[in-house]
Amino acid sequence: MANEYTPSIRLYVTDGLATGATICLDADQSHYLITVMRQKQGGVVELFNGRDGSFFASIETAHKKAARLVCAEQHRRQHHGADLWLIFAPVKRTRLDFMAQKATELGASLIWPCQTDYTQVGRVNTDRLEANAIEAAEQSARLDIPELRPFRKLDAILADWPDDRVIIFCDELAAGRKWPESDLSSVSFGKAAILIGPEGGFSARERDLLMARDNIIRLSLGPNILRADTAALSALTLYQAFCGDWLETSP
Repeated sequence: MANEYTPSIRLYVTDGLATGATICLDADQSHYLITVMRQKQGGVVELFNGRDGSFFASIETAHKKAARLVCAEQHRRQHHGADLWLIFAPVKRTRLDFMAQKATELGASLIWPCQTDYTQVGRVNTDRLEANAIEAAEQSARLDIPELRPFRKLDAILADWPDDRVIIFCDELAAGRKWPESDLSSVSFGKAAILIGPEGGFSARERDLLMARDNIIRLSLGPNILRADTAALSALTLYQAFCGDWLETSP
């Protein structure tokens, strides 16, 4: 069956997936599938849930408010990429949506907005971040979605920091310091987190707090000062290229 067609529509669901399983879509997904994408009974989509790999599924009931699908065979086995967190000071909404989408496409396993001394945003809509992450995972053929954690102060995050996870501190004061491969060479395939500050940078107090830690890597992102969203994408790309899942063999 997998050789006969490749569905162009992918949907993230929370239900368990297995051959023969029946999946009932919610109203929003049903509307998208039947009304927006104009799918009919017998049409085929790809489903994934972050646990069971992906499955081809045929549309059994093409109702615009309650579509029902039946899983056929598994299309791809479950695969998890690098254990890489992205922690960042949030920016304006449009660019925040962009960061959530691109961080998902670039393989972040966790997305966590944080409040720093110079953060200008007072609240973050985590549900909106999750919606953007799900859409990006569906479009990028990713088999899971990143964990989304609620907006929290950087000091509180660092106070509870796990000892086995390296912090890759993207410091604007390190701009142009040296080629980043030498900074990232010690990370290998271990647990890591990329930390991106606000557009005003980290305060002197925060920088001292970070540099006093043992599990810190100070990373340069080149000779120019980057916007927060650009810095996040650049750091994720560097990590994946030098020590992330881009180095692994595809499953």
